[in-house]
Amino acid sequence: MGIDTGGTFTDFIVLDGRRIRTLKLLSTPANPAEAIIQGLEQLLGTQHCDILHGSTFATNALIERKGARAALITTRGFEDVLEIGRQNRPKIYSLFPSRPDPLVPARLRFGITERILYAGSILTPLRLRELGPVAKKLRREKVESLAVCLLFSYANPDHERRIGRALKSLKIPVSLSHQILPEFREYERTSTTVVNAYLAPVMGRYLAELGRRVGSGRSLRVMQSNGGIISARVAMREPVRTILSGPAGGVVGAWEVARQAGYRNILSFDMGGTSTDVALCQDEIRITNESVIAHCPVGVPAIDIHTVGAGGGSVARVDEAGALRVGPESAGAEPGPICYGKGDRITVTDANLFLGKLDARYPLGGSLRLQDRKLEPAFRSLGRQMGTRSGLAAAQGVIDVANASMETALRVISVERGYDPGDFTLVTFGGAGGLHATQLASSLSIPRVLIPENPGLLSALGVLLSDSVQDFSRTVMLPVQDADADRFQRRYRELEKKGAESMKSEGFRPDRIRLERWIDMRYRGQSFEISLPFTRDFAAEFHRRHEQRYGYADPTREAEIVTLRVRARGISQKPRLPRYREGPASPKKALILEKKVFFEGKLFDARVYERSLLQAGNRVAGPALIFEYSASTAIPPGYRCRVDPFRNLILEPL
Repeated sequence: MGIDTGGTFTDFIVLDGRRIRTLKLLSTPANPAEAIIQGLEQLLGTQHCDILHGSTFATNALIERKGARAALITTRGFEDVLEIGRQNRPKIYSLFPSRPDPLVPARLRFGITERILYAGSILTPLRLRELGPVAKKLRREKVESLAVCLLFSYANPDHERRIGRALKSLKIPVSLSHQILPEFREYERTSTTVVNAYLAPVMGRYLAELGRRVGSGRSLRVMQSNGGIISARVAMREPVRTILSGPAGGVVGAWEVARQAGYRNILSFDMGGTSTDVALCQDEIRITNESVIAHCPVGVPAIDIHTVGAGGGSVARVDEAGALRVGPESAGAEPGPICYGKGDRITVTDANLFLGKLDARYPLGGSLRLQDRKLEPAFRSLGRQMGTRSGLAAAQGVIDVANASMETALRVISVERGYDPGDFTLVTFGGAGGLHATQLASSLSIPRVLIPENPGLLSALGVLLSDSVQDFSRTVMLPVQDADADRFQRRYRELEKKGAESMKSEGFRPDRIRLERWIDMRYRGQSFEISLPFTRDFAAEFHRRHEQRYGYADPTREAEIVTLRVRARGISQKPRLPRYREGPASPKKALILEKKVFFEGKLFDARVYERSLLQAGNRVAGPALIFEYSASTAIPPGYRCRVDPFRNLILEPL
C-alpha cells in the first residue's frame, strides 16, 4: 500500500498482484494517523501488507513550529552561528525586515572548549568536564532533543562522538552533525542538524504510534525527500530526510509514468489542496543540497522541488489596497472550501465549481458531495470588493491570480535556470492540476500536457514506484588532478562500504544493491557547486553543466572537487503500468452529459466524459471536461486530447 498524506486529502493505492485499488479520504490534521487507519480498515481490514508512507508531517511540524524543545552544543565562540546565518537578505527592499526566531533559543545554545582544524588535526583538546553543568541545565530546562555540531567535525568526528557517548545518560535523541551532514559550510550543517533534533521526538512519536496502530504483520517504511524509501527506524532517527516526503513521491510518480510513455524531459506540476509543487526532470530526477524549508537551510539531498502556496483550497481575498490575493493561506480539510459545506471563505475550488469546471452531481473522491448554493452570493460579494458587480468576473479573477502564481513557479525551475519550457512536457497531477494545466502550458509555450491515470493519487503511486535510497557524503576540497589519487579513491570506497551496509540492513541482497558515485565541483574561488555523476569525463561534464546553468564556462580555469557523494540504492520490486490495446477514436461510450462551462470568461457548451470509460485511442476535442474518481480535467477550446496506450491523457493545442 502506498499512502500519501496531504494537507487536504490522504490518498491510498493498494497493489495486490495485478489488481489496483484506490481510496481518497479527507486528512485529519490534528492526528494524520487517524485518516491512515480509516483507509487501512476500509481497503484491507486485517489483511497483512507492506506500507510505504509519504507524509507532510515533518514539513508541517517545522512550518508551524510544533517540534521538540531542542538544545545545541557547538564549539565555544560559535554559539550564535544559527542566528547570524548568512548575509543574504531575502527581501532586499524591505525597510523593516524580520526573520523568524531560531529553532534553538540563545539560552539553550552551549559552547564547549575544543577546536579541530580544517584538515582534521586537533588544535584544542575537548574538555569533557564542561559537559557536567550543561547536562544539569538540559535536565532543568526539560530539553527533549540535542544537536551537536562542532567546527570541522566532518574532517574529524572524534569530539562529536565523545560528546554523544558522554550524554547518553540524558536518554534523549542526540543528533551528531558528522552523521547527519558531514559537509562544509558551518551554518548549513548546523541548521540541518538542529532541524533533525527539532523533529526527532515528534516524528518518533508519530511513527511509533502509527506502527502500533497499523498492527503486527504490516511493515512500515517512509518516503524521503530524495525520492527513496527508508525504514521507519531510520526515519525516526533522521527525520530531516523526510521533510519533502510527500512532494517527492509525486515527482517520482510523474517521472516513471512519463518515461514509460516515451517522454524524458518533463515539468512535473502537482496541484493539491494546499500548495502546488513543481520540478524539472531532464533525463533524470534532479537532486539538490540547497533546500530552504520554513526559513531553515536543509543540506541533505532532496529532489529539487519549488513550492508555492496555490492549491485548490487557497483562500481568495481583497487586500487593503484593493488587489485580489489568492493564497498562501489554505482552507485545508477543516473547514475546507465553501462548497465542502463547512467553510465560509472563497477558494480556488469554489471558483472552478462556480465556472462549471466541476459539477455538484459528481462527488470528489467518490464521496465528497459539493454544494453550490452558497457560491453566488459569495462571489457577488467578492466582485463588489474588487469593483465589479459580476460574480463570474470575480471567479475568473481568482483563477487568473492562482495561475499567475503557478506560472511563476514553473518559470523559476525552467526559464530562470536556462531551460526552454518548449522542450518539455507538462506532467500534471494532484486533484486540481488538470483544471489549470492547459492555461499554464499556453502561457509558457509548452507543447503538450500529460495527465496520468488517477492523477489525484499519483504521489501515492510514486511511493510504490520508489527504490530504497540512502545518501552518503564527505567534503574533501581537492584539485581535479587528484581524482586518480589513492586517497581520493579510498574515500569513495569508504562511502560505498557504508552504503552497502545500510542497504543490507534494510533487507536487500547484494545483487539488488546499486552504488552510484556523484561529485560536487566548482571553479576555485566560487561559492556554489554543481553536482554531477562521477564518470571518466566528469571534468568536461562539469564545464558543460556550468555553461547550461550560468551561461558561460572556462575550461582553462582551475576547478576543484568539493564533496564526494555515494547514493546507495536498494532495487525493489515495482508494479508495471499496464499497456492497453488501442480502440476507436470516438469517445462516445464515455460521454455522460453536456453542460455550460466558462472558459476565459466566455460561456461554451461542453461535453463531459467519464474517464474510466475512455479507451486507449479515443480522441476528445475541446471544449470538454473529463471527470474521474480522484481529479477533473478541463479541455478548453483550441485544445484536443488523445488517450495513449497507457491511458494517459495527452492534451495538445490544435
